[in-house]
Amino acid sequence: MKNVSRVFYITLTLVIITVIFGAVFPTQFEGITGSIKSYVATTFGWYYLLLMSALVIVAVAISISPWGKIRLGKDGEKPEFSLPTWTAMLFSAGMGIGLVFYGAAEPLFHYQSDAPTSETGSGKAFKEGLVYAYYHWGIHIWAMYGVTALALAFFQFRKGEPGLISTTLKPLFGEKMNGPLGTLIDVLAVFATVFGVATSLGFGAVQINAGLSHLFGIEVGFTSQFFIITVVTLLFLVSAWTGLSKGIKYLSNTNLVLSVVLLMLVLIIGPTILILNMFTETFGMYIQNFIEISFRTAPLESDNRSWLDSWTIFYWAWWISWAPFVGMFIARVSRGRTIRQFLTGVLTIPTLLISIWFAVFGTTSGNIQNKGTELTQYATELVLFNMFDQLPLSLILSLLAIVLIGSFFITSADSATFVLGMQSAYGSLVPANRIKIVWGLAQSSVALILLYVGGLQAIQNTIIAAALPFSFVMILMVIALFKALNEEYKKMEAEEEKKQKS
Repeated sequence: MKNVSRVFYITLTLVIITVIFGAVFPTQFEGITGSIKSYVATTFGWYYLLLMSALVIVAVAISISPWGKIRLGKDGEKPEFSLPTWTAMLFSAGMGIGLVFYGAAEPLFHYQSDAPTSETGSGKAFKEGLVYAYYHWGIHIWAMYGVTALALAFFQFRKGEPGLISTTLKPLFGEKMNGPLGTLIDVLAVFATVFGVATSLGFGAVQINAGLSHLFGIEVGFTSQFFIITVVTLLFLVSAWTGLSKGIKYLSNTNLVLSVVLLMLVLIIGPTILILNMFTETFGMYIQNFIEISFRTAPLESDNRSWLDSWTIFYWAWWISWAPFVGMFIARVSRGRTIRQFLTGVLTIPTLLISIWFAVFGTTSGNIQNKGTELTQYATELVLFNMFDQLPLSLILSLLAIVLIGSFFITSADSATFVLGMQSAYGSLVPANRIKIVWGLAQSSVALILLYVGGLQAIQNTIIAAALPFSFVMILMVIALFKALNEEYKKMEAEEEKKQKS
């Protein structure tokens, strides 16, 4: 194909080889990747915790520094998307299906099955479950996404470089980034994106299938999931064909509206006062204990280190593996904003929305559990729908949730095809539709094959292992960004001084 880089062919070959190995030897594949994941979590847990906390410090420091007034674009350039649309795009690309999948289930699990530090089933565990949900989905992730996206947006829109991960390292390595080393970094980013999104598509298909089965008795299994992924693939390919300013923009706005409607309904017909009280107290606890939980490594046997490995370390590695995809997408939709506007928005808006979401759904699921309905007996994808059964308007809530999952599903896949297209076409801001279609079909095919052989867990393990080398790339990106921002600011000051003299 014309205007397609070697990153496309190398990554596509690696994806095919990995999927074939996973399909032919599923047990061995899961065993090998599971061992790697456990080793990474146990050995490098402290490193992930330090890295994510350091990125929070970096994001805050840059936003309040004089560099904050630098624009991600030319001087005087206006933001490409309005604040509500930009917020919707952040929300959709960064969280999507996972928020619906885990919104009711994760705080409930921390409360009733395995509390981080307190006695399982206690009132303290109920509150702690919400605090750790905010922690796992809040400021740390958005600081990491924000710094990655900032580096990409700065070099792309301010310096006129291609929208590639390798480009952000040019201040350190110069033209070497145009050779094999740069290709290796971009291949790693594309590989992580394909499998990260494919796994999410698998989760989405499973939850839509579970919801339809719960409501209408549709059989749970590969046949139903094949049909769901096929329909969604057709829809997101149509959206991808229409481009960023139409397809993803409208889908993201739809997601935000549907999310707010579902959230408000549950808030109103659920235990409203309890939700409001729990959010107020637990969000305060999150802020108050922010530093302590950020650096908690549980080094002693009595500290429940296995919980930390299964949840926090897993999440940090998982989110880092998503950084190329989400970072590139956020960068692409943030053109025209100043660095201060950008980082302030990325750190605060999604964190607040997500915390409210967990407070509403987590408090409601915990309250229903306390009243005698055993929600913990259900698989993660069924907790939400069985929770709705205990509320008024249960059918409407479940249908709305299924539509929302489907909409998030389409948006995530659509966003990913756009980012994969950029990465495969030398960083082009308008990748050819045929490239996007190839990647769209590849993602859906990977998700289907993994569902068929039961390989979603193995791929999750693979992505978490791949996050380790990419985390070193992120550190280099930060160093390169500091160097480039310092030079840019000096240049701006010199120009301003020149203007004043003239």
